[in-house]
Amino acid sequence: MDPILATRSISVTELKRNPSAVIASAEGESVAVLVHNRPSAYLVPAETWALLLERLEDLELAELVQARKDETRVRVTLDEL
Repeated sequence: MDPILATRSISVTELKRNPSAVIASAEGESVAVLVHNRPSAYLVPAETWALLLERLEDLELAELVQARKDETRVRVTLDEL
C-alpha cells in the first residue's frame, strides 16, 4: 500500500463535488487526494508550493557549485564582461 504523505485526505469524488470547500477546510495543510483509497495527487497550499520550488532551486544550485568546485578559476574584471 502506498503511504499517504499528508495529515488530511479526501476522495477524488469529494474533491469534484466542492473543491473550494476542500481547500477551505484544509486550513493551510496539504491534502492527499485518494482514488480507490490510494494517493493519486496532493493539494498543496500556494505558499508551500512556492517554498518547495525555492528549495528545489537551492538544491540544484548547490549541486552545480559542487560539480564546478574543482574547475580552474579565471579572473576577469567587470569591464571585461
